[in-house]
Amino acid sequence: MVPVLRDTAPRPNEAQISRVEPAAVDDLLAGLAEIHALVRQLRGVDDPRIVSARVDQIERELRAVRQDADRLRLVSAGGAFTGLERTARDAAHAAGKRVVFEATGGDVRVDAHVLTTLHGALVQLVRNAVAHGIELPAVRAAAGKPSDGRVRIAVALQGNRLAITCEDDGRGIDLDAVRRAAIQRGLAADHANALERDELISLMLRGGLTTSAEVTTLSGRGIGLDVVREAAHVLGGEVAVTTSGAGTAFRVLVPTSLAAITALALSTGDHIATVPLAAVRRVMRGTGRAILRGSEGLAVAFDDVTIPFAPLAGLLGASVERAPRAIVVLDGGDDGLAAIGADRVVGVSDVVVRALAAEVPVDPIVWGVALDSEGTPRPVLEPRAVVAAVRGLPPTPTASSATMPPILVIDDSLTTRMLEQSILESAGYEVELACSAEEGMEKATQRAYGLILVDVEMPGMDGFAFITALRAHPRLSGIPAILVTSRNRPEDLQRGAAVGASGYVVKGDFDQNKLLDMIRKLVRR
Repeated sequence: MVPVLRDTAPRPNEAQISRVEPAAVDDLLAGLAEIHALVRQLRGVDDPRIVSARVDQIERELRAVRQDADRLRLVSAGGAFTGLERTARDAAHAAGKRVVFEATGGDVRVDAHVLTTLHGALVQLVRNAVAHGIELPAVRAAAGKPSDGRVRIAVALQGNRLAITCEDDGRGIDLDAVRRAAIQRGLAADHANALERDELISLMLRGGLTTSAEVTTLSGRGIGLDVVREAAHVLGGEVAVTTSGAGTAFRVLVPTSLAAITALALSTGDHIATVPLAAVRRVMRGTGRAILRGSEGLAVAFDDVTIPFAPLAGLLGASVERAPRAIVVLDGGDDGLAAIGADRVVGVSDVVVRALAAEVPVDPIVWGVALDSEGTPRPVLEPRAVVAAVRGLPPTPTASSATMPPILVIDDSLTTRMLEQSILESAGYEVELACSAEEGMEKATQRAYGLILVDVEMPGMDGFAFITALRAHPRLSGIPAILVTSRNRPEDLQRGAAVGASGYVVKGDFDQNKLLDMIRKLVRR
């Protein structure tokens, strides 16, 4: 009896990947119900203090609801594992092989669109692993391998990219057969004998190439790997392949716009940044003797070895004012380990990370931003880039700002100043910083700026008062000024327009692309 391969491609009524978790919906509905109750309580209330307190509470609930709504877009990678295991089992049955399927990283949560787009490619990779990689039991036994072959799917977040690896312990890719097939099918000239490994793999990914002698339910059509290449291309990613006599691994890397992680929050001065907890190897108490000084710079002892160290403040471009009270050891993958120092560990929490747009690259140590309980964007650091920076590896180049007009950023929060500076400089603008409205006004009288970004809530002169003074100044009145604030009540927006603000950005709805579009339009005027 000829074994039949069941079709494991997802059908319209199969929502394993994009299925919404009931608990997330319940949280969202509960938040909306709470907001509705608070709005009802405002009716008939005349006391301004009570109204203000209730509005503040509504704003907090709205921020929580937004976080819940973001999580509805996220799904666990493990939702795809059942179908992929079935694919491996059915393919093995059809080919007369024995396969053990393994999967890790099922708790990784990313945008459902990403996993849905990659699902067909993963199915094809698993089928290929069984059809072309895993040998028949007798062949494996003769080679000293276990009779059961292994196919493994591993999912992991690497900064703002999702990495999915499909690996088998089979015979590896027969590159000589690929070379012969490429010549035979006219995909390469006769001189293809000189093609290197990477060139041959590139030909395989183009599609239309097969090394199978006959067409079966599993192989022979030459249309497998182009599905993988196309899925990665649609998402703006890439495919990497490694192969040897011990097996083959296909690694798909694609950018993610949204991801949920457990993060460790660290503070240094008035700056708070977070790092993925999965990359934290150890948190140690900082002492005067913990930091070692050598010819190659600062280091700390970790498990009987020394690893490079740098203060977090220094990495963020701020002055280092005190010795660190906490030292965090980070795992940078292939780049090894490094340690960073902070004033204190704030805590651990689950956050939704919004990746910064690919077309506007920022400081390479910043993966994206996550909103805190007040709606303020906090930078999320990319562990590999942080380790590379501490170890002195070459940084990612940024755009030149020589031809752009200077922008003045005024904010009493170091975190917000650093975030806005990173975004603007990467977009090509020269940026100067001021930590108060008074300092900003002094700088504005000394240099011509193309635009000013100013926070509303600051000690002393606030943002409204700053723009009022700016508009009253005979020489500075024409400078475009954008208010950046966590306030989003209608009266606040009206007040901003009344004092002459050129734009109004709410931190809780922060979108760097909209901010840059606003700036480009204003600077051109």
